[in-house]
Amino acid sequence: MMSIERILCPVNLPPESDEALRYALLLARVYNASLSVCHCIATPTLLTAVTTGATENGARKELEDSLRRFVGTNNSPQPPCDVVVVLGGGEVIVRTARERLVDLIVMASRRVAALFGPNAEQVFRTASCPVLVIHPQDEGETKGQLGFRRILVAHDFSSSAELALSYALSIAHSFEAELHLLHVLPEPEENERAIAWSELVVTSSYHRALKRLEDSVPSNVREKRQVTPAVRWGKPYREVLGYAREHDVNLVCMGALGRDFGRQALFGSNVDRVLRQVSCPVLIASPLRAANSALFDVRTMAGCLGGLSSLLGSLLFLGNG
Repeated sequence: MMSIERILCPVNLPPESDEALRYALLLARVYNASLSVCHCIATPTLLTAVTTGATENGARKELEDSLRRFVGTNNSPQPPCDVVVVLGGGEVIVRTARERLVDLIVMASRRVAALFGPNAEQVFRTASCPVLVIHPQDEGETKGQLGFRRILVAHDFSSSAELALSYALSIAHSFEAELHLLHVLPEPEENERAIAWSELVVTSSYHRALKRLEDSVPSNVREKRQVTPAVRWGKPYREVLGYAREHDVNLVCMGALGRDFGRQALFGSNVDRVLRQVSCPVLIASPLRAANSALFDVRTMAGCLGGLSSLLGSLLFLGNG
């Protein structure tokens, strides 16, 4: 079962207004994990570079004071917590998570009109650990209801979906939650021969997928937790959204590297559409990588391109001379 030992939570100021922080604190307590609260300051221009140190120190003090007040309002034992203030955006959050060997990033979506901010988008796409996305609450919702009672895993039998299931199993165990597993079979194309979708074939596909879902959960888990496998036909994102609404799901777990989802192709994918339309938290699981893995962030790539451009310019100058 998946272990969560280190959590990173990017927040705005003041942090007590950030719903993601409340979930991060809850998970840190449940898993006895350390928590790093991270605040990003926009990269300064040349005109403001002189005041960068003062700005960073001021943000750190405000974050520490606010966090102390926020944590002090709760009588529950608090997890080890440190404050991180960094310059930059989403790529710095991803790099900080790698350097700290973080097991889970918990962050708010900050979506407006179904659009995400650039920092959140960067983290969703490139994080080397699972990301738990917390959506803004509706005005009618109360802030006293935290936790997970019904967890849905969108399972396409890919390796990243298996990772999502591992996290779902761990969270379901920790919160004594129901576990729902959903696999979506494609609908037949209009020009496909009717014989290909005979009743026998449809029944066979359904039972085969259902059996794989059942086998994906260990028997000892099925004995202790309520596990509900389900198979549907249609567009995966539509069925996931519909199932989540019908069963009042409060956590959806999905693999980030399924058949139609790539790190650089988030838009239009099933994961992207679920992220933008579902109202409950979403855990996006991607394969874990070591902190020293050869991952290029945006600034590294920009530096490489800049160096290549300079080299080409020099060669052209010499050629013209």
